[in-house]
Amino acid sequence: MSHDLYPRLFEPLDLGFTTLKNRVLMGSMHTMLEDIPGGHERLAQFYRERARAQVGLIVTGGIAPNKAGLALPMGEPLQTEEQAEHHRIVTDAVHQEGGKICMQILHVGRYGYSEHNVSASDTKAPISPFPARGLSTEEVEQTIVDYVNCAKMAQYAGYDGVEIMGSEGYLINQFIVSKINRREDKWGGDYENRIQFPIEIVKRTREAVGENFIIIYRLSMLDLVEGGSTWDETVHLAKEIEKAGATIINTGIGWHEARVPTIGTVVPRAGFAWVTKRMMGEVNIPLITTNRINMPEIAEQTLAEGNADMVSMARPFLADPELVLKAYEGRRDEINTCIACNQACLDHTFTLQVCSCIVNPRACHETLLNHEPVAFAKRIAVVGAGPAGLEAACMAAKRGHEVDLFEASPAIGGQFNMAKKIPGKEEYGETIRYYNTLIKKYGVNLHLSKKITSSELQDGGYDEIIIATGVTPRKVDFPGTDHPKVLDYAEVLYQSRPVGKKVAIVGAGGIGFDMAEYLAHDPNHANPSMDVSAYMKEWGVDMNHSRGGSLAESAEPSSSPREIYLLKRSPGKHGKGLGKTTGWIHRSSLAMKKVNMLANVSYEKVDDAGFHIKVGDENRVLDVDHVIICAGQEPYFDLATELESEGLKVHRIGGAKNAKELDAKRAIKEASYLVAEL
Repeated sequence: MSHDLYPRLFEPLDLGFTTLKNRVLMGSMHTMLEDIPGGHERLAQFYRERARAQVGLIVTGGIAPNKAGLALPMGEPLQTEEQAEHHRIVTDAVHQEGGKICMQILHVGRYGYSEHNVSASDTKAPISPFPARGLSTEEVEQTIVDYVNCAKMAQYAGYDGVEIMGSEGYLINQFIVSKINRREDKWGGDYENRIQFPIEIVKRTREAVGENFIIIYRLSMLDLVEGGSTWDETVHLAKEIEKAGATIINTGIGWHEARVPTIGTVVPRAGFAWVTKRMMGEVNIPLITTNRINMPEIAEQTLAEGNADMVSMARPFLADPELVLKAYEGRRDEINTCIACNQACLDHTFTLQVCSCIVNPRACHETLLNHEPVAFAKRIAVVGAGPAGLEAACMAAKRGHEVDLFEASPAIGGQFNMAKKIPGKEEYGETIRYYNTLIKKYGVNLHLSKKITSSELQDGGYDEIIIATGVTPRKVDFPGTDHPKVLDYAEVLYQSRPVGKKVAIVGAGGIGFDMAEYLAHDPNHANPSMDVSAYMKEWGVDMNHSRGGSLAESAEPSSSPREIYLLKRSPGKHGKGLGKTTGWIHRSSLAMKKVNMLANVSYEKVDDAGFHIKVGDENRVLDVDHVIICAGQEPYFDLATELESEGLKVHRIGGAKNAKELDAKRAIKEASYLVAEL
């Protein structure tokens, strides 16, 4: 069945000296397990599960070739056989499952968080607080030697190959572009000189490791920064890298300092595959395309359209380690889809936490969280079918418990039913689809449109009761909140109440930003998160590559159909509490839509004249049609206290436990860990 559904995806890829079983690459992700005591043991299990589930080729997180290449002043480069021995547990685990694994060699250059940063020239990255000094000629030579030695140590450790990270704005990119490389020796000057650094790394690595070792080169095909490479330069480098001995070329999209989102949920699925397609035929070695390919049908379509020879998926393997196996066995609807939120993966990495996944708390915690079959089944009631309740019910039933899931509304999903309506968050609907499938697979007894009472639960004979009743919009207390102009976010998103052309939003947290995005989208224009051309136009990407870096002269966002004010009580910048790696996207998007962001606001009253506010000491009246309340949330209703007073065994999770912030990551994690112990 799977070969009929995804014939290109499951076609083997012959590399000459070895064959990959399919066209799926598990792309590189730094998990922080590389940097903590006992991390290699946990990494081994992490990669083992993906290899067992038939991933064609795995690439690890980046490993530095020397200490100067480390992203943080912690961690360990790979320079010695003693260090390589620590990696054997990882390579052995993958090979025991019949998989193949390459180690990524990554020198971060000026992106490091260290006083010892180095680069092609004296420079400072906008995303690092530390400046970098230019390497001397002798140090450049030594760095190449270190790359080669790192590859040899990877070979000694049992890896099937290496990926040389030449994109995303790291050290190799810093040598390639003239805006950073201002050297006057043989490693600087014209383009031919500047690209000798990556060419020599690949050439000498091939000489050192022999012919029967995979060398992937991650090529920046789209820099998305001013002064980046032209398309002709990129093609020239690709051909030189092929000559130097690379086995495969992988696609890199955008430097980390670029102001174009490249992997967030706002990016259309397979949104940058067109870049790799343009490179097809320019070289004779396989090309990999990447970014926002998260389901097998997207991967299959990408390959069938001739965009690449292979597809890379990274975060989707956090969401579901069995993605490839489920596709192969025709179980597509059982795939736990990556929703590209970044909340538990990249946001964790950039705050020095071990990586995980909002929809799969087991990711990178495989040795700590497991849902094993139970010896004695319990009767469990779960109240609330939002993300927390769904995870609790499905994982408890998976373990063998008898589960009743009660939901007051006519559909499962809770707050995700509102999130999926936000332009750029459509993926949240995939999570609802996934849980719907598990409910049927594991035999959860689902009771929709059923607001269960305390007495019914007391009489139900349950061994455990899990309260996951979620949240409801918090009420505000200024005069006029009962005026017809005033709506809360649930009335707009869940009940689809009409909203006028002039709107004020009270509250600039995550819900407020989502509401502004929702109201600023013109339904008569293409949704950029669903349309590649519209997206590139919106964010200023030149699909014709007419300028270096492929940035357009200016972005051309569609205009908002409404005049919107986003208000908050506190002073300072809007969105400070948003995700570390995605907050800038939301702020930029609303700025492009000309949303008026007002801080230090006092709310006076709402009446027929409008919304009376104070901005600092200035009195203003906003002539708006509606005021949307997005000022936090509170528990939906409290069943737990009465049940506990009757001596029942009750557990609160998600919003029922803490309604202060809407936090699906915490809710699903609490549920998953709870039922693992029941």
